[in-house]
Amino acid sequence: MSRLELIDENIRTISEYVPGRSIEDTAKKYGLDPATIIKLGSNENPLGPSPKAVEAILESAGKVNLYPSADAGELVEALSKYLSLPVSNICAAGPGMDGLLDNLMRLIIQKGDEVILPIPTFSYYEIAARANGASVIYVKRKEDFTIDLDAIGTAVSSRTKVIFLCSPNNPSGNIVHESDIRMLLRSFQGLVFVDEAYIEFGEHSVANLVMEYDNLVVGRTFSKLFGLAGLRLGYAIMPSWLKKEYMKIATPFNVSLPALKAGVAAISDEQHIEKSIAMVREGRKYLQEHIPFKVYDSMANFVLVDVSPLNASDVCEVLLKRGIIVRDCRSFKGAGNSLIRVTVGTQEQNECVVEAFRSV
Repeated sequence: MSRLELIDENIRTISEYVPGRSIEDTAKKYGLDPATIIKLGSNENPLGPSPKAVEAILESAGKVNLYPSADAGELVEALSKYLSLPVSNICAAGPGMDGLLDNLMRLIIQKGDEVILPIPTFSYYEIAARANGASVIYVKRKEDFTIDLDAIGTAVSSRTKVIFLCSPNNPSGNIVHESDIRMLLRSFQGLVFVDEAYIEFGEHSVANLVMEYDNLVVGRTFSKLFGLAGLRLGYAIMPSWLKKEYMKIATPFNVSLPALKAGVAAISDEQHIEKSIAMVREGRKYLQEHIPFKVYDSMANFVLVDVSPLNASDVCEVLLKRGIIVRDCRSFKGAGNSLIRVTVGTQEQNECVVEAFRSV
């Protein structure tokens, strides 16, 4: 038996997650000064974290010899106030929402189960599900990237455990309407997981529906609006019955002390939150109006650009040589070869991106 056969075949055949390019790798490959590179490929907050969060991290640094609270209770309490939802319906998770997905799949999935993915969408749902033994059923989205309810209904079988919905969707930026989510929650016996990583930049959260439906889980993150991507902090809103079971298998102390303290501080900084949201909404409108290709409407902190008849890889290469990192969407299953995702930056960064697209 080869060493590779020690790994489950379902895992051996998973495609690796493709992250956005880093500043360091781009600088090295193209001989650029890292300080001049504009990184708009990973949907990070260009304003950085809240000063209050930075202060909280520094204050906690001298205490990292001690374990944090096992359930991140202090952060859960702060989230309860932020969301106006009970503590019994909120779980904090590390590392990021990815850790939440891993734990949920470990809790829910058994070998032979199925999950449904409307594609193109965030690829880590597939990785988390397949790593725990599930098969993935792909359902193509409509031309405008809205979900196809009829196709999803046809794809559901007796083995379907989870339907994944990203709202706003990554990489297209459009939301899933509440009426569609309600329909799925009523007709489907398994879990509906709604990823709201970008919800604060638009509208239409369905987090409150957790109080109506006992098969809904809403995932959130501190990586986008709050600018804490490097701390890997996420959380979920879920039915109280599920939280009780989830906490049994969640990794102990999975939210680090610096992340916990930074999360509490970030939630309290209303000025930074408002400034970040305003920057995205203004910048998003600017990119939609000035990029000289088709730009889809978005409710997230990014826009999706269709550069056809050109190829996304060629256009991204031109931008990279100019020191601008955007996201080639060819790694998103079902996205085709002409789509590029552009994170909304500062006004100066947005103008540089527009100029680069014009040069193409």
